[in-house]
Formats: sequence, C-alpha cells, structure tokens
Amino acid sequence: MTAIATWPGRAEMWLDERGRGAWIAAMVLGFIVFWPIGLALLAYMIWGKHMFGTNGKRCGRKAAQYHTAMRPSGNSAFDAYKQDMLQRLEDEQKAFDDFLRRLREAKDKAEFDSFMEDRARARREAGTAEA
Repeated sequence: MTAIATWPGRAEMWLDERGRGAWIAAMVLGFIVFWPIGLALLAYMIWGKHMFGTNGKRCGRKAAQYHTAMRPSGNSAFDAYKQDMLQRLEDEQKAFDDFLRRLREAKDKAEFDSFMEDRARARREAGTAEA
C-alpha cells in the first residue's frame, strides 16, 4: 500500500522539478490516452496553481523541502544523526516493501493452488460422471 500511496507524490515531485512544460505535456498525453485523465490533470494544475503560478515555474513545496532536508546543517553531530536516521528509515522502507512483495507472492501462490485444486476436482468429477 505504501508504494501505491507514494507514487502520485513522486510523480508530482518529478513533474515539478521539470517545470510547467512537463505538466502541460502530461496533461496533453492524458487527453490522448483517456480524456478524463487529461481533464483531471488540467483541474489539478489549475487547483494546485501549476498553470498560473506567480513565478512561472513552480518549485514544488515537497521538492524544496526534500532538498532543504538533505542540505548539511553545519552541526556535524546532528548531520551524522540525521544521516543515520535516514539510512535506518530507508532500510525499514525497503524491508517493508520486501515484506509486502512476499505477502503478495504468498497470496498469489495460495490463489493459484486453489485454482489448480478446483480444476483437478472438476476433472475428477467430469471423469467419474462419464463412467
């Protein structure tokens, strides 16, 4: 669920870093692929002030906060702590993503095994019905 919940934020940050042209290109592609997607992007651009921003190119709060957070503070002890904490969080995120992947694989395997059992049972029943 985490990867699903974060991909829109990542996409927004990616588009923000590339500026207004990227947003317009995404909107045009959205209209080409499926018109409601393009319409939704247009509404989001207007609502989020991507289209009519005051500086012409939206920096993006999330992108700016990320770059600010990664800048050294000047305090070496704090920077070491921050780096260690970020590394631990990344490791936890990776472990959680691996857990979710294994969980999905186990669910898929259980569903497949159930399907194969149902199929074998149907064949057995069809074989006994013919006899």
